[in-house]
Amino acid sequence: MTTSEAPRTILIADDDRAVRTVLSQALGRSGYHVRATSSAGTLWRWVEDGEGDLVITDVVMPDENGLDLVPRIRRVRPDLRVVVMSAQSTFLTAVKAAQRGAFEYLPKPFDLKELLAVVERALARPPAPAAAEGAAEGEEAGQRLPLIGRSPAMQEIYRTVARLTTTDLTVMITGESGTGKELVARALHEHGRRRGGPFVAINMAAIPRELIESELFGHERGAFTGALTRGVGRFEQAAGGTLFLDEIGDMPPEAQTRLLRVLQEGEFTTVGGRTPIKANVRIVAATHRDLRQLIRQGLFREDLFYRLNVVPIRLPPLRERREDIPLLARHFLDRARAAGLPAKRLDEGALERLKQHAWPGNARELENLMRRLAALYPQEVIGAEVVAAELAEAEAGAAAPAVPEGGGSPAGAATLEQAIERHLAAFVAAHRDGMPIRDLYDRVLAEVERPLLRLVLAATRGNQIKAAAMLGLNRNTLRKKLRDLDLPVVRGSGVGGPGPLP
Repeated sequence: MTTSEAPRTILIADDDRAVRTVLSQALGRSGYHVRATSSAGTLWRWVEDGEGDLVITDVVMPDENGLDLVPRIRRVRPDLRVVVMSAQSTFLTAVKAAQRGAFEYLPKPFDLKELLAVVERALARPPAPAAAEGAAEGEEAGQRLPLIGRSPAMQEIYRTVARLTTTDLTVMITGESGTGKELVARALHEHGRRRGGPFVAINMAAIPRELIESELFGHERGAFTGALTRGVGRFEQAAGGTLFLDEIGDMPPEAQTRLLRVLQEGEFTTVGGRTPIKANVRIVAATHRDLRQLIRQGLFREDLFYRLNVVPIRLPPLRERREDIPLLARHFLDRARAAGLPAKRLDEGALERLKQHAWPGNARELENLMRRLAALYPQEVIGAEVVAAELAEAEAGAAAPAVPEGGGSPAGAATLEQAIERHLAAFVAAHRDGMPIRDLYDRVLAEVERPLLRLVLAATRGNQIKAAAMLGLNRNTLRKKLRDLDLPVVRGSGVGGPGPLP
């Protein structure tokens, strides 16, 4: 702001006197004129009278919800930017703020430097067209989405996703398994412009290479052996909605080429077909793999990567946002109760013990633990010793080598025996404490099943048909086990196993 310019006026509405004072002082020192009130009604009168160059409003106020003011302000003063603040700091709040036309959403407590930067941007950029009122989903729909956390990393994700709900931009979501990539994709859909259309998900790692193109684009009758009728692909199924391409890093090269052509031209043909079909979908892709590394290895097309990576969203692992673990744990216990399991709560010691765990399985691992606690333990309040006992098994398994050095079977057998002994010790202790365990077989089987499936898939280079035949399983059974165990299919040399089959 130059000295020749009149001071810009900023209108503040917040029922917290301390917040009003801090904002008024900070903005005043920066050369702005400030008018502050605790009432939404007073703010509205100022706006109607033509006052102010920018509005900063809280959500919860005594006389009216600040979010309800935003579309009204946009109607009468479309050039007047609105910044929304909230101590609720939820995903739904960020979405509602964006969809009702707010310029920016800031969670409380806010950083003054960030707020001043937002104010400067808001006053510098030309106004955008007013958003349509009523675009936000209802409270019930938002609460179905467990995008939970007050950590700075999650707040930034809320704000990014909220901005994207008003666009059809292609999004690439990256993150470790269990971080919630599909949840973010569903949030983009359910709160976006295409929420009236279908949400169709396809996991590239779970489909045989030879069937991926047919699954994506459909096929004509007689296009290949067994194609007795016309098959509708996922692009057609998702018409008018969102197509979620999960584990895009596992897509074979030939399918990558066809997908690139669709993204470039906006249309596709079925396998065996000649008539172009318009691709009326929003693409959201996701992967837990490093696509740039795959590009360097020649396994993923660089031009496709840039077509998909229009807006990247990285989901942090749980170990990078430990402050969110108590909120997530309580949420998962509530979900377990809603599913019919007994109501439980964690004491402070248990919550602290949860924060110390590395969580290699991320939020999915935490949810599984909460369900287990709700199902197996009779006490209403779960203490630190119970949580420690449950996590000790996982931490011991993570510390133990998957395959002993030298590959000798005696060490492997000893490791398996030790695992069984751990389960037996827990079984005996539980009976002693009056908490009988009745799933010992399933527990031990699960510990053996995961490395068995991982090694067999590595040996068959991810070919699920060969793997199912080797295991003596139906292929659909194998796919279900892989999904239940959250095992990615890695096509490669079988590192850590006996090597690929010829």
